[in-house]
Amino acid sequence: MAPRREIELYQPVKAFLEAQGYAVKAEVSQCDVVAIRGNEPPVVVELKMRFNLELLLQAVDRLSFSDTVYIAVADGSGLRGRGKRALKLCRMLGFGVLLVQLSETGVGHVTSVQDPGLYQPRRNPRRAKRLLKEFIERIGDPNTGGMTRMPIVTAYRQTALRLVAQLETGEATTKQIRAETGIGQASAILQRNVYGWFDRTARGVYALSPKGREAAVLYREVIARVVAA
Repeated sequence: MAPRREIELYQPVKAFLEAQGYAVKAEVSQCDVVAIRGNEPPVVVELKMRFNLELLLQAVDRLSFSDTVYIAVADGSGLRGRGKRALKLCRMLGFGVLLVQLSETGVGHVTSVQDPGLYQPRRNPRRAKRLLKEFIERIGDPNTGGMTRMPIVTAYRQTALRLVAQLETGEATTKQIRAETGIGQASAILQRNVYGWFDRTARGVYALSPKGREAAVLYREVIARVVAA
C-alpha cells in the first residue's frame, strides 16, 4: 500500500467539523484547516500523519490566529507509548487533539480526544514535599545534571553508603553500627537491603556482600564525602 499523506486527513476532518455546523476551508493564511461558525472565533486545525515536534511548532505559531487550535494526527501515530505525556503537553500548550482513523479506501473517522483550553497545573503537595525532603537530606551535590550511565546518588543511597563504609572493616551488630554512625534507621536499611550490599551473618549481625564490596570501590569518592560531612 502506498504511504499515506497528510492530504488524506483533510476530508475526514472537514466532514467532522461541517457536521457541527462549521464552514470549512483549507490552506487559509498558512493554516491547514480553518473552520468558522457564526460569530464564533475561528477554529484552526494543523494536520500531520505523525505527532512530532514540527507539528507542535506549527500549532504554536497558529495561536497568533486563534485561541482554538487543534492538531490532527492519523490514528494516534507518534502518540503510542507516550500518549498521556503527549496529551498533557498539548493541554499545557492549549491545543485540542483530533485522531483520524483512515481506512484503506481513504474513508476516515475522527475522534476528538481533548478540546483546547487554558491549562491550569495542579500542584501535588506530596511530590513537592518529597522533592524538598530529598534536596535537604542529600549531602552535597553528588550527581551531574543529565547523567544517564551512573545510578543517581539519592539521600537514601548516601545513607546506605555510610553503612558500607562502616562495614568495610568487618561485620558488626546493628547496635554497634547505630552507635558508630548515628544512623537511627540503620537496622531498617540493612534489613531491606535495597541494593544487595549487605549480608546478614547472624541475628542482628551484618557484613558486606560481594556487591557491597564493589559499591565501596565504585562509590569511593561519594563515601569519602558523606563520611566527612
